[in-house]
Amino acid sequence: MVERILAWYGEAYGLRWTALRYFNAAGADPDGELGEDHSPETHLIPLAIQAALGEKPALDIYGTDYPTPDRTAIRDYTHVMDLADAHVAALRHMLKSHENAAINLGTGSGHSVRQVVAAVERVSGRRVPIQEVKRRAGDPPELVADPAKARELLGWQPRHSSLENIVQTAWNWHISRRPTLGGVDLARHDVGLVGEARSHAPAA
Repeated sequence: MVERILAWYGEAYGLRWTALRYFNAAGADPDGELGEDHSPETHLIPLAIQAALGEKPALDIYGTDYPTPDRTAIRDYTHVMDLADAHVAALRHMLKSHENAAINLGTGSGHSVRQVVAAVERVSGRRVPIQEVKRRAGDPPELVADPAKARELLGWQPRHSSLENIVQTAWNWHISRRPTLGGVDLARHDVGLVGEARSHAPAA
């Protein structure tokens, strides 16, 4: 509906516009300044991280009977840094072209709920407790973007949107907001891909 309104307004008043359609924005600022924090939280990756941290008893998996390889729903996840790059590319496109467009932003491939859970476990080095529950009404088995127009018009391709990088940056941001994690002083350690601590203490 918004895209129709933009098109109508463009025809009537000459408004130039670009609509960017996000497919599951995820991850966090690699410098740790900005991340995802909703109340209540509804997004899969932060919920899985909360479960890994013991902040919720289990992660609910809605539906394990989909016609997908591991029977859970598949979604296309795009890192917020790639989305930021797309906004800059869209502004540059609008400066040099009078073409208005609605553009999908995604990787063109998806990951299942179980694959996301496995990635959180690899990155955190912690188990993600899960609880299998019924499907939510209206949830499709798979939603994956077709980013061809983004490549064609904007010259945009995601560079940060591997599942591992999305989860790693999200995990780093979440643990940076906690003064201690499992007895590890986060002010003096980094947590690596499998949760190993690397001390910043000076050598004797």
